[in-house]
This record gives sequence, C-alpha cells and structure tokens, in this order.
Amino acid sequence: MARTFRPIDGILLFDKPLELSSNIALQKVRRLLQAEKAGHTGTLDPLATGLLPICFGEATKFSVALLDADKTYRALVRLGQTTTTADAEGEVIAEHPVDCKLVDVEAVLEKFRGEIQQLPPMHSALKHQGKPLYSYIRKGETIARELRNVVIHELLLHRFEGNELDISVRCSKGTYIRTLAEDIGAALGCGAHLIGLRRTAIAHLNLDDGYTLQQLTDMNDEQRESCLLSLETLMPNMPKLHLDAVQIKRLAQGQRLALDTGLPDGKISLNGPDGFIGTGLLQGRRLAPDRLLSSVAKQAATVEASNNIGVEQ
Repeated sequence: MARTFRPIDGILLFDKPLELSSNIALQKVRRLLQAEKAGHTGTLDPLATGLLPICFGEATKFSVALLDADKTYRALVRLGQTTTTADAEGEVIAEHPVDCKLVDVEAVLEKFRGEIQQLPPMHSALKHQGKPLYSYIRKGETIARELRNVVIHELLLHRFEGNELDISVRCSKGTYIRTLAEDIGAALGCGAHLIGLRRTAIAHLNLDDGYTLQQLTDMNDEQRESCLLSLETLMPNMPKLHLDAVQIKRLAQGQRLALDTGLPDGKISLNGPDGFIGTGLLQGRRLAPDRLLSSVAKQAATVEASNNIGVEQ
C-alpha cells in the first residue's frame, strides 16, 4: 500500500546521528511523521552530530530566522596533526610534537574570542561561480578565497589532556569549527584537526529538547506529533501585533495598513483571533505583509470570490 503523506505544521528538534547526511536525516524523519512538506535549517556534516531543526509545512516559510542565528557546538580537537580537510575525514599531511601547557592553550584560546577572520576551507559547500568549493578540490583545483569576519561569542575549554582539547563554541553564522580547530593548532605551533563535533544549540533552541531517531521510531503517530513545536517558536523575541478579521483580510490581499502600534520598525509577528497568522514589516505607521500562512491567503481569496458572485462586469 502506498504511503499517505499529510499536511503537518511545526518544528521538530532532531538529534542527528553520526554518519548520516542532513538530507537523509530529513527524509527519515519526514517519513516517520508522514509529512507532505519538510525542510531542515543549518546543514550538519555527516561526521557531525546534534541539533538539526526540521520544519514541517508552514514552518518552512519562517525557517530563515534560524539560518542567520548564532550556533553552539561541543568540539573535540586533536593536536599535533593536520589533515587535508581539517577534520578526521582527511589524510594526515603533517605531524608535530605537542609540548604546550595548559597556560599556553588558555592564552591561545583568548586570541580567538570576539571578532576574528577565517579563510573558508576548500572542502566546504561555499559557492564559487555557482558550484561548491569541494567540487573544485575533487578535480585538483584550488580557488582563491577571501578572509571573512566571524564572531566567537564564547569559547570554553572543558578538558586538555595529552593531545586532545575538548571545547565549546558559541559563534556567528558562517563560522567553520574545523577551521577554528586548525587555526588554534597553528597558533600553538603543533597543528590540529577536528575529530568530533556536536551542535548543541541554535539561537534559543537547545539539543536538550531534541529527539533521536530511535526515540521517534518507538513512538506512535500521536506521540510524534506532540513533539512538534509551534511556528512562533522560530521568532520568540519578535514584537507581536494582534489584528482583527478585516485587517487580516486586507493584508492577505496585499494591502498595507495604517496603524498606530507603538512598536519599533522592522519585522513583527502577527496574530489573529485564532492565533499566529504570519509576519509583517512595520515602517512608521505602515504595516505591510511579509510572510502569511497559506490558510490565511486562501481564506481571503475565498471570501473575495464569494463577494464577487452575482456582480456584473
């Protein structure tokens, strides 16, 4: 019997296992929930584990907020070796003795806190002329890259033992943790590469609230659906505005509203009589639609069509 997929809206915090690509993880979870539409936010490499928010249905419209958000990782770094990919997947290309002390490590880590510059690795999905960099390196080509600024908000040392560093990093969008590991090793004079990575948080979303594939597999349909977070979870700090049915209809038809809201200019969360309906853009006293739920737009179109019944052209 063919599998029946259904419309589901919400966000699932998935704990991605090792050696599973983000896309395959997405498809496995989508099939478990029998969801018509799904997408993930913030790709994790197969060798990385941890938080992979999966958005279903209408939630995919608002997931861009997570792509730009700060992210937190727990990383294991091997000192004394550099590899072709800056992680354990590559071949070792240089080895050096590790003779640094704890005080040396702490001094080097301090240099990487705050705004720093990174050179994006060739083994990455960063695009050059429409193609990911890793596609060039597979052909033996190296593309000139520019340093770019990223921010390390927090860099903590949990353990330094032998030739391994156990650190946690809270960083801005676009930060490469394997590049950070490699740069730390270079600053210590012994080289380094990443041997373990686990994402523990994206913005306010935490891995502690996530679910593993095994947990989801062991649940029934009702239990799985109860794991979903509401769409408003994606925008917890966004100002909120309540609208009536007439205002919602006008917005859904693409009109702008003149309102005295007292709210600052920018993106705001919109609520109607039945709850969240989407986001709007406020500029002065003008509110324009940004992204609205499909159900809101369909309802407005239905009302408009019914109003036009019997009207002579």
